[in-house]
Amino acid sequence: MNAVVAPRPAHLAKDISDAEWETRVNLAACYRLVARHGWDDLIYTHISAAVPGPKKHFLINPYGMLFGEITASSLVKVDLDGNIVSESPYNINPAGFTIHSAVHAARDDVKCVLHLHTNAGVAVSSQKRGLLPLTQTALVLYNDVAYHDYEGIALDLDERERLVAHLGQKNVLILRNHGTLTVGPTVSAAYVRMFFLERACQMQIAAQAGGAELNLLPQSMCDRVQQQVGKGYSQMGSLDWPPLLRLLDREDPSYRN
Repeated sequence: MNAVVAPRPAHLAKDISDAEWETRVNLAACYRLVARHGWDDLIYTHISAAVPGPKKHFLINPYGMLFGEITASSLVKVDLDGNIVSESPYNINPAGFTIHSAVHAARDDVKCVLHLHTNAGVAVSSQKRGLLPLTQTALVLYNDVAYHDYEGIALDLDERERLVAHLGQKNVLILRNHGTLTVGPTVSAAYVRMFFLERACQMQIAAQAGGAELNLLPQSMCDRVQQQVGKGYSQMGSLDWPPLLRLLDREDPSYRN
């Protein structure tokens, strides 16, 4: 379920369709939720969403605003060449463009890309084996995780080809020594996948810190959990998103502006 379409600022009324405005509201909500969890990294990570319609445009954060400040109208619309196609006083993060344009260009099924640098996520990305089959939370995602080797700050557009090749048709990407990335057919799906990934990483670091021998689960159990999750995995976010929006609305509904 998506956000209820709210009245948009008057200067945007003619330029943005109802479908785009709904996407903007959902994406702004996602930024606020990431900030609320403390998953943000000042202004240096990014979440994007494809603009509904025939043009290959996507929305991303204005480079210079904290995640807790972002609103539906402040999001910047860009094309796959990095051109800003909506009026904005802000530029965009060049590394954010490299990563997000790569995925949006390669995967028509992906409508949202969420990339973070959390402590737990970066810690797991720095471990040789990455995410371990250690907890039920990890097993929900385990068969859907891909890896991309570190190539420096993502400013080289040539990296896009390798990044999307490593992601393939999976929905979770661990960027080694860098961070985490999830994608989904909706903003809510990408967010909930990241919620599970972040929790799995936190649990892994906590278990390793305990010092006891770890009880890693076999691949057969990973497969079993995937079967048990079934269609629910592809529908992630459909039940979670409405109450999350209600939570934001109680605390600070300004993301809808």
